[in-house]
Amino acid sequence: MPPVTVFVCTTCRRSGDAEDAPRAGATLATNAEPLAGPDLAVRPVECLGNCSRGPTAAIAAPGGWTYVFGNLDPAEAAPALQEGARLLAAAEGQPMPWRGRPEPLKRGLIARIPPLELPA
Repeated sequence: MPPVTVFVCTTCRRSGDAEDAPRAGATLATNAEPLAGPDLAVRPVECLGNCSRGPTAAIAAPGGWTYVFGNLDPAEAAPALQEGARLLAAAEGQPMPWRGRPEPLKRGLIARIPPLELPA
């Protein structure tokens, strides 16, 4: 099975960050990249369109659901994203289970997007 992908917005700022401050999304992307492996791809992207609630990341499974999360802590969210990706992969095309989901992924849920080929 192809890996689950974590997309991390690199342009996200946190509310109140100075214009010249390092972008919180870029920090989150840097912290998440070492988690990549055969079952998990990490892809930095320029914008996930959730600017008012960044830093933002999305977890997508081939043929499965996609989840968008916001208000993530760039210093601490990478392990939560890794665990969310593991849960989504184990769900085998079904929604990510709530039970066992790391707290940042419970609090930060923005959207849950069904697969393009949603079974009837």
